[in-house]
Parts: sequence; C-alpha cells; structure tokens
Amino acid sequence: MTQRTIIITGASDGIGAAAARDISNAGDRVVLVGRSPEKTAAIAAELGADFFITDFSRLDEVRTLAAALLERYPRIDVLANNAGGIMGDRDITVDGFEKTFQVNYLAPFLLTNLLMDRLSQSSASVINTSSAANKIFGKIDINDLQNERAYSPNKAYGDAKLANILFTKELNRRAGARGISTAAFHPGVVATSFGAGSSSLMRFMYEVPLVSRFLLTPAKGADTLVWLATTAPGAEWVRGGYYEKRKQIRANKQASNADLAWQLWEKSVALLAPR
Repeated sequence: MTQRTIIITGASDGIGAAAARDISNAGDRVVLVGRSPEKTAAIAAELGADFFITDFSRLDEVRTLAAALLERYPRIDVLANNAGGIMGDRDITVDGFEKTFQVNYLAPFLLTNLLMDRLSQSSASVINTSSAANKIFGKIDINDLQNERAYSPNKAYGDAKLANILFTKELNRRAGARGISTAAFHPGVVATSFGAGSSSLMRFMYEVPLVSRFLLTPAKGADTLVWLATTAPGAEWVRGGYYEKRKQIRANKQASNADLAWQLWEKSVALLAPR
C-alpha cells in the first residue's frame, strides 16, 4: 500500500494532534501545521513528521505555507482544515478581517484554493472541521459576514462553522468533477484548551472540572476526522456531507441553501483579491 500524504492544520494540540497520532500509527505520512512552535515541534518529534508553523490570523503566513507545501509535496492526498477556535471581544487582524471569521473560515478557504491544482491532481479529500455551533448560533448575513452590526463570540463562531459547511458543499459542487472529495464534521465537545482566552460562556464547559469530566477525549473527538481521512469517499461517506460520529447529520437549515453557498464563495474570493 502506497503511503499517503495527509496535511493537518491545528495539529499542535487537541483533536488535530490526536488525529495525527492515529493516522501516523496506521502508516500514512502526516504533515503537521500548528501555531505554537513548541507544541507543534513536540508532536512532530514524537511522530517523526514534517511540520510548519503558521498563524492563521496572518494571511501572509497562509500564503507562505501553501507555497512551501507545493514545493515539498508533489502529492497531497488529504487536507484537513482543522485549525480554529472561539475568540473573545471583536478583534481585527492585520489583514483587516474579524479574527473569528478569518481563522476559522477565510484562512482555510485561502489555503485550499492555493492548493487546488495539487489537490485535484492527487484526487484528494478536503476535510473541514465544523461544530454543532453552526446550528445553535449560526445565522449568516451575506452582507455582514464579519458581524460588524451584531457581534458576539458565540455568533461569530457559529457563523464561521456554518461557513465551513457551506464551503464544503460549494467546493464539492465546483471541484468534485476535478477529483476532489470533501466533507465537514462535528467532533463533539472535546476536552481541550479550545476555549482558552475566550470571553464566551462556552469556555466554562472546558474550564469547570465538574463539567469538563463529561467531555470527550481528544482521541474520541478525532475519530470522525481519522475515519474521513482514511476511508474511501463515495463508498464510505457521501461527498459534500456533514458528519458526526461517522454518521451524516443535519446542519443549520442555511447549510442547504445552494445560492448562499455560491454567494459566500464569491464574496470570499473578492475579500482575498489584492487591494
């Protein structure tokens, strides 16, 4: 069996690191992308894996990452867009975008598009980490993608995770015929440092011992990601689908709006165009 190359962003901790361990132990080559130099290097040393340090709140670093991946890997079999998190007060990045929107959605959208030809040539799978927050908090206004009018950490996060699902569906529509398979998934509520630094009340699920004891382990949260990355699209899972616990589930009703998915893609391309 030919060893495949699987790129995992957000791989320095949590479900990204857990998925990297499982996939590496199964024999595939994992390439780690993380924001923390220390944590990412430690996981890479443990697995004997290549790694890159990239902060998704800086799009120049995402572009540098894409160029390095294209230079080093003639084949990319899986791109797992897993980096993300819930933020605190509304913050604008150096690129001029609301941070939750950029880190969770716009940066992965950019990375995927920069790698598109290589992904197509490799008949790759693109796996996007979403969240149940897409259904609980998400309500996208295509004319206010960055929540300038009504910001809260929860809504911004829910919108970004809903955007991940819309991106998944539109990527399937646009690139499925080019050989790219794609899916989104909800990992469950996992015991990680995910909520650190956020002002959202969601952080209490991760910080309060009485509550956090009921959370999933990172390994269990990573299970669906590992499954999607290591099984055959079209046979084991439906292209363009949204999954939890290896089963296709329903997302926010906006996720079924094909026109909204198209508009989001076009707006994203326009936002990323040189100014």
